[in-house]
Amino acid sequence: MTLKVFWQPAGETLDSIGTKRLVDISDGDTPNVRMNVRMLSIDTPETSGSSAIRDDIDGLASWLESDESPVWRSLADHLVRCLRRPDGRDAVEVHVEQGNAAKAHFEAITQARLERPGRTPRSLFVRTADERFDGYGRLLAYVAPSYSREERARMSRRERATFNFDMVASGWAAPFILFPSIPGELDLPMFREAVQSAVVEGKGAWSDERLLLGYEYRTLKRLAELRRDMLAGEEISGRRRYGWIERYCADMTSGKIYAPQDYVQVAPYDRIFVWPRDVRRAVAELNLEPAGRLAG
Repeated sequence: MTLKVFWQPAGETLDSIGTKRLVDISDGDTPNVRMNVRMLSIDTPETSGSSAIRDDIDGLASWLESDESPVWRSLADHLVRCLRRPDGRDAVEVHVEQGNAAKAHFEAITQARLERPGRTPRSLFVRTADERFDGYGRLLAYVAPSYSREERARMSRRERATFNFDMVASGWAAPFILFPSIPGELDLPMFREAVQSAVVEGKGAWSDERLLLGYEYRTLKRLAELRRDMLAGEEISGRRRYGWIERYCADMTSGKIYAPQDYVQVAPYDRIFVWPRDVRRAVAELNLEPAGRLAG
């Protein structure tokens, strides 16, 4: 029999950067699998080094300062400052050390908060926001210990906070809020205040005055690869030349929105990033006004 219906379903392959392992089976249609969760609104330093950056840090820094680079001056100055460290240390090595320290801190706080002496460890509370998955198929979520209703009634909002919040409050994670998955009206002020305190007090990775944030490290990796290909004489399309940075940046305190390369004009604890596809919606729903180059 020939089918009269044709359909190409939309979908997404989950957890494409990890191994989906079968944990157990609840019933005939419910396999339980292991998958990665990307914690929302935060970003930690990477734990793996980039040879593209490390191979020629001085050359990359000089290129960023030159007219050959597509990087605007304010952003180039910031990135070069992070690359050229007065202590003479390799910026990649420092970044990876910070990434490992962030991982160790996360392991410590999860063990401490999930532990119940004499009893089995707590299970996890996992809650998604507006966006369910990232480009790698990882579940995007806020994660916390699972407390009973009675326990929650006796605890402050801070005491039952998510691990996402714990990480930024400790200074081992930077804020990385992506519209539309913004913390709620009660959580956002607490989140911002915790980040500001971590930055001002130099907690965790913020003790490094030339801290290279995780998303900046990934940006530098793309720029280093772009420079390498340009030096090799490859033909570079306009999309490749400028596509290494795409997210716009809104300032949650001023209500202004900036061009992607102007995010450095916004304090780290005031940044809300917006993908190009979401700019119109963000401007309307957050009452944003253009600033910097966007304002002409």
